[in-house]
Amino acid sequence: MNLDDISRRMNGAVTAFKGELAGLRTGRASASMLDPVTVNVYGSTMPLNQLATVNVPEPRMITVQVWDRGTAQAVEKAIRESSLGLNPIVEGAVFRIPIPELNTERRKEFVKVAHKYAENARVAVRHVRRDGIDSLKKSEADGMGEDESRRLSERIQKLTDETIAEIDSVLAAKEAEILQV
Repeated sequence: MNLDDISRRMNGAVTAFKGELAGLRTGRASASMLDPVTVNVYGSTMPLNQLATVNVPEPRMITVQVWDRGTAQAVEKAIRESSLGLNPIVEGAVFRIPIPELNTERRKEFVKVAHKYAENARVAVRHVRRDGIDSLKKSEADGMGEDESRRLSERIQKLTDETIAEIDSVLAAKEAEILQV
């Protein structure tokens, strides 16, 4: 029974959740907004950041400079077809992507998506807890004392509660950021 491994796996779920939230638009430009964009080039699908340099020169503007001009059309198509609702302005190998102001309806949709991401992270944490409890039951069957098993079970539950509280606080901060006009 390794509590450090359980803690690491729970923290991994929180880190993945934070990464998903970073891709959500809040009305401000962020280079991480384009992380979910994948481009079909060279006979495979590649993340945008492996084909171009992404910068944020202004609070409401993202620039993308492709390294190979031959991929420019595919990159433009991938950005337009992404679920981000962005329309790049093409200037040769450089794309200027203005970030439009979010309307109230769109903000509420993003909040729902953030809640979905949070629930997925909570489920992942609960799966880690279940794996830890199952491991404890197996150890108990192999000769671990009941008191030790109960103590470890309580520590696993405490880790779970702390991790879920962290997920909830990160979600609340992101929700406030999205709804801020």
